[in-house]
Amino acid sequence: MDRETINYVIRYFSELLTEDEALALNHHMYTLKSAENTSLRNKMAELGWINSDPEITRLLELGYEVFEQNVVTRIMVEVPQKVFFNNCPKCNKLARTPYAKQCRHCGYSWHYIT
Repeated sequence: MDRETINYVIRYFSELLTEDEALALNHHMYTLKSAENTSLRNKMAELGWINSDPEITRLLELGYEVFEQNVVTRIMVEVPQKVFFNNCPKCNKLARTPYAKQCRHCGYSWHYIT
């Protein structure tokens, strides 16, 4: 699965993540944001934004990209009917959002199609 598809599913269908996957996603984001500021990292850990649960950190142990790939693969196996890929009718590439009506790749507009 390509990077664009993985980002699309994670960004626009995050409600399909399990609770642990959502916690791991937040853990990764807040760990990166506080990488150079230990007082900020301590505050985030205190607030529960950075999770020390071994189950959560285990999801990320092979790296963030592998984690994202595994999440999207699970979603596409378990509930593919809940994911809508908005592909351009002309070039068949993935649009920027599920509601986009103009292709960022070829410029084709399908606003008139309902």
